[in-house]
Amino acid sequence: QVQLVESGGGLVQAGGSLRLSCAASESIFSFNRMGWYRQVPGNQRELVATIVKVGSSIYANSVKGRFTISRDNAKNTVWLQMNSLKPEDTAVYYCNARRTDTDYWGKGTLVTVSS
Repeated sequence: QVQLVESGGGLVQAGGSLRLSCAASESIFSFNRMGWYRQVPGNQRELVATIVKVGSSIYANSVKGRFTISRDNAKNTVWLQMNSLKPEDTAVYYCNARRTDTDYWGKGTLVTVSS
């Protein structure tokens, strides 16, 4: 069974930075796409950023220019570098891996941005 383990969340002041990591239990090259989503209680989970095998990426408009997604196939790890954080970035961040029609999720890591 695929396991995705997130780390790197925490409390940071507005304007600060955090780097999230997602470690996969198997080769991430086997997945069509890796990504990060976030969810605030009471809201739907929303896409933050995704990256495909060849490295091209897509970002939500709200994070463009501030967040960067990257991957290291050899380390089976995906990162999300988050800069210039805002209070509205506060959420639980989830790692996602997609293989064909199946989505795999981590348990999430909490990011709290104070004003």
